[in-house]
Amino acid sequence: MSDLGHVLVLAGGLSAERAVSLRSGDRVLDALRDIGVDADLADADAALIPAITVDPPVAVFPAIHGACGEDGSIREVLALLSVPYVGSTAAASRSAFDKPTAKAAVAAAGLRTPASVTLPRETFHDLGAAAVLERVVARLGLPLFVKPARGGSALGATRVLAADDLPSAMMTCFGYGDTALVEQFVTGTEVAVGVLDLGDGPHALPPVEIHPLSGSYDYAARYTAGQTEFYAPARLPAGLMAQAEHAAVTAHRALGLRDLSRTDLIVSGPDLFFLEVNVAPGMTETSTLPMALTAAGLDLGITCRELLRLAVARGD
Repeated sequence: MSDLGHVLVLAGGLSAERAVSLRSGDRVLDALRDIGVDADLADADAALIPAITVDPPVAVFPAIHGACGEDGSIREVLALLSVPYVGSTAAASRSAFDKPTAKAAVAAAGLRTPASVTLPRETFHDLGAAAVLERVVARLGLPLFVKPARGGSALGATRVLAADDLPSAMMTCFGYGDTALVEQFVTGTEVAVGVLDLGDGPHALPPVEIHPLSGSYDYAARYTAGQTEFYAPARLPAGLMAQAEHAAVTAHRALGLRDLSRTDLIVSGPDLFFLEVNVAPGMTETSTLPMALTAAGLDLGITCRELLRLAVARGD
């Protein structure tokens, strides 16, 4: 057995990404147990705080996606319980989880992001949907990409090719959140770049190139085996590979993140655009971060164990 002590993997939660989170948690749990770590899985429910209070783990590995897991709230609770955890602080997680806030921070750090507008649901009620959307198209042009300002796994996200399709895309988005981020749709190759910090500063993992067979990297393409082709490392020229790695580390630092993150980018010709960053990257069999670890010659279980050890040493 490992000398780390008893650790807890948190998975599940009540967001729309619960099923994916459980898959991530199971994989992290199995990887830790395979190398002898004393690990258990727990859900983020009413039993969590009493269980931790009675039998505190030495550290927690959060694998909860979406709200609660990535908006900083579960991390606030762990801090209240004085339990060390892997990953970014609550404050940094909040900034990264809110896509418009993250875009502003990385743009200030020098990264390019697609032109966009952020529109709360109330704007349509107060000012009239038709008038607002007409100005959106006039300002940003077509095609567009609509997604919730806070959320992940492409839930509520829609590519819009025609102005007539924008109202329904907005309604789909508002089914998953009260604020929509409407961006210019940038054509190109989607690349996910993990960042890992094992105590010697953040380093980019090999970028992973994403080719959904349907043409859209939606929820099904992300989590159904065989629906997307992945290339780890990405098939990019050396210069663009270096730019993608630099962009991911820049985003990680600009947002004050720690331990691990994943930045999603679009490579369009010679240009590179930041899309969003994730503080609790997926760990499923079709998730890109484990693929990047393998491409870097790293073992998932050992990496997770070392991140847990760092959390214990930090004490928070």
